[in-house]
Amino acid sequence: MALRLWKKKLPPKEDKQFKQANKITSKVLDDFSINTLISFLNSKKIKSLDYPVSSGKEAVVYRATDVNGQFIAVKIFKFETTALRKMGDYIEGDPRFVHVRRNRRSMVFDWTKKEFSNLQLASKLNVSCPLPLLFKGNIVLMEFEGINGIPYAKLNNVLLHDPEDFFKLLVENVIKTTKAGLVHADLSQYNILVKEDENGKQIPVIIDWGQAVMFEHPKSMDFLARDVSVICNYFSKLGLEIDEQKILKKIKSKIPQSILKRISSTKIAEN
Repeated sequence: MALRLWKKKLPPKEDKQFKQANKITSKVLDDFSINTLISFLNSKKIKSLDYPVSSGKEAVVYRATDVNGQFIAVKIFKFETTALRKMGDYIEGDPRFVHVRRNRRSMVFDWTKKEFSNLQLASKLNVSCPLPLLFKGNIVLMEFEGINGIPYAKLNNVLLHDPEDFFKLLVENVIKTTKAGLVHADLSQYNILVKEDENGKQIPVIIDWGQAVMFEHPKSMDFLARDVSVICNYFSKLGLEIDEQKILKKIKSKIPQSILKRISSTKIAEN
């Protein structure tokens, strides 16, 4: 006897794509994250969740497609693998977060809001970084950094045409970041993408802004010195002759007076 085909109406194509993506996300994300993604789908913020771009201990990033067919990035912070102590070091002391609750879910929500806020501040000063679009719960929607749907590679995986020029552009972006009142606090070859413009010029794109702090943070100058040390060390290994202290002094000299007035003169003097 022949089997009768099930004639139930098939879901729209975009819903099917989203359900397929959910099969992937359900392996690493909880129900709250899935429900938040569904809310983005229902409100037409995204049309489909396409595929994972990168995955780390604290977050997973997906490429998504919006209703206009444009690609966007969806960054989802995980609840279960979050390092509370590490996050606390970057949130406590930030004047934007006065009442910090030391439980995992609240900390992840604060971290998500912090990433979005930092991207907003950096973008306003034309720092080369993803443009933030929206955040909700533990998820940030932002500009997709890539070409033809393929994400840009990280600096550690790219052979630079002109390391000296790239380093110069990177320092310029660090200066812009300080003018925004921020210190990235985790700048390295793993948090820098390499973009190529229409002329083939390689341009740094700085990502992962959750840990970035305002200068009012008690460890901001330490974080800035560490950022400079890490990138100087990396480019020195590429053959550049770099005076780390000279670079750091140059960056500090560009901190606006309006920012210096808001923070302790003692802290600046000590560094």
